[in-house]
Amino acid sequence: MADDTFPWRRTCPFAPPEQYKDLPPVSRHELASGRPAWLVAGYEEVRQVLSDPHISSDRTRPDFPVVFPAAQRALGKARVKPSYGGMDRPEHTMHRQFVAGEFTVRRVETMRPRVRAIVTEHVEAMLAGPKPADLVEALALPVPSLVICELLGVPYEDRDDFQRRTRLILSRGSDPRESTEAFVGLMTYLDGLVTAKRERPDGEDLLGRLIAKYVEAGVYDREQMVSLASGLLIAGHETTANMIALGTVALLEHPDQLAELRRDPALTRNAVDELLRYFSVADLVTARVATGDIEVGGVRIRAGESVLSLGAAADRDPAAFDRPDELDVRRDAAHHVAFGYGIHQCLGQNLARMELEIVFDTLFGRVPDLRLASALEELPFKTDGIMFGLHALPVTW
Repeated sequence: MADDTFPWRRTCPFAPPEQYKDLPPVSRHELASGRPAWLVAGYEEVRQVLSDPHISSDRTRPDFPVVFPAAQRALGKARVKPSYGGMDRPEHTMHRQFVAGEFTVRRVETMRPRVRAIVTEHVEAMLAGPKPADLVEALALPVPSLVICELLGVPYEDRDDFQRRTRLILSRGSDPRESTEAFVGLMTYLDGLVTAKRERPDGEDLLGRLIAKYVEAGVYDREQMVSLASGLLIAGHETTANMIALGTVALLEHPDQLAELRRDPALTRNAVDELLRYFSVADLVTARVATGDIEVGGVRIRAGESVLSLGAAADRDPAAFDRPDELDVRRDAAHHVAFGYGIHQCLGQNLARMELEIVFDTLFGRVPDLRLASALEELPFKTDGIMFGLHALPVTW
């Protein structure tokens, strides 16, 4: 792939791809599929695009941009209906209203004791095991996986297979056949789960409650529910797992910032937003297509043209964040776009923030001498996937 072909890889774990530094607010580049696309890098321009009614998230449109051809082929072969994240108004509005109430701050806070228990259990298990330990396997993967599986009503004993499939689906370097098989397998599993919950409703988990809401409204569609479940599972698992690992590395490699947190634990919530801004791991999930002519940053984007809003570039825009390349846990970074913006802003952001807050408080409080067991440059960062993260994180204490 040519250096000027998008997407580009990160070469430094604490920075977006180098090419982002030279990007104007709006510019045109070639995608891996061979088609051109507008890359939107400015903070205000990204927010404008993600909230513009003439910008579509409908992945079924023939002119929708293909950023990862292998993933697109897998979706096509699986014949999956789009989830609400791939819909426009008014369909998107209806589906989001069904789900939004499950992720309010109040509803999420009721989960805090259980999340804290899960985190504590896994930190203690890691400490009781051999050193060095892999923080990804010991904490970063199982915590969000258990939380989202319990929330949706997915048996936790299925987590290993689920994690294997999501890795294959989200990896840019996966063999296309393996990626397709993983996605089809995940859809088949969720189809069985949805069917079982529809036949034996109990309302004790999120998936069961959502099925009941759709049935009561007279709009229940099994295939649509499977697609919704898959979106919630992958989003609730992969992004948070990556942020746990990356946030730990960043704080260990910035001891002055970690010291700030230890002096003032009330800063953790602030630090979580700063870490989300700093990494912007889901930088490549905001592919869109224009349905009408719009002007962004003085550039005319015409109907039918592809648009990608680069959150990692926007979250390093000096017009929006002072000293954007520095990690500062005291920074007010709550206005970052790591969760997107507009009507498609991540529904699970309250849950993600809570999980990260509890993980960092517990981990660094319980293990004050935690440190990396490998040099930073030896760590296996995910530079080949749709989301940035770590494959493994060896630590000791």
